[in-house]
Amino acid sequence: MNCREFTDFMLAYLERELPVAQRASFEEHIRDCPPCLAYLDSYKETVALGKRVCALEDEAPADVPEPLIQAILSSRQS
Repeated sequence: MNCREFTDFMLAYLERELPVAQRASFEEHIRDCPPCLAYLDSYKETVALGKRVCALEDEAPADVPEPLIQAILSSRQS
């Protein structure tokens, strides 16, 4: 597997959808390619952060000006 193929198979790898042979090839590649391993780690961290943000309550912090909140809400309705 090369770096381009790595990106093509990354989501399937994380969702455990790769066949055994492709999974082994993927894992061999990330073992031998530090940039791809770093990319995979940053991708997983990005997904985790996104999930945490989405899990927060849908309320603005107390110090956000009301006009700003209304402007954002207005733009979302358009």
